[in-house]
Amino acid sequence: MTMHPHHPLSGEGITLHKPFPLTIRPLADKARFSLRIDPDQRIAASTVLGLNLPGNIGDVAYAGEKTAVCLGPDEWYVTVPVADQAEIEGGFAALYAQQPHSLVDVSHREVSIGIEGRDAALVLQSAIAFDVDAMAPGSGCRTIFDGKAQIILLRDAKDRFQIDVWHSFSEHVWHFLQVVVREIELDI
Repeated sequence: MTMHPHHPLSGEGITLHKPFPLTIRPLADKARFSLRIDPDQRIAASTVLGLNLPGNIGDVAYAGEKTAVCLGPDEWYVTVPVADQAEIEGGFAALYAQQPHSLVDVSHREVSIGIEGRDAALVLQSAIAFDVDAMAPGSGCRTIFDGKAQIILLRDAKDRFQIDVWHSFSEHVWHFLQVVVREIELDI
């Protein structure tokens, strides 16, 4: 796993064995983009990305290590391996001549946290004001964590979630997760 040397959560990890296995860990660095484009141009943008952009708000698309979540009628949050960043930026620069859009690199501002295990939804429910367990696998949204931090929340599988959070809020989110895991461990 590759992390920037100044990653705020480098070397961190939370593991719970009782009552059920649960792991919370920082995820490898990746290139992150905020994409705004006319929904009618999704096919052109998908070609550049090598990933079919989802058309419904809340849907997530995956292609290898690339991910895109539809956050609004003309807005997607896209992550790709760092090695693909320049190619994606170049492809969208070429596309701009035919289709104006906004592709903003937000890689520097966010980190990703993976939460995996049977109680993953329960852990997140402690800080999110909607029924996290009702999220379908393969869905995502922008929401608020603990009433303070905006996050992108993806449900990759029944027992696996991912949070993308701004660096400046990552320690708050991390410590909150530590407290919730401790409460589960103590059956509080």
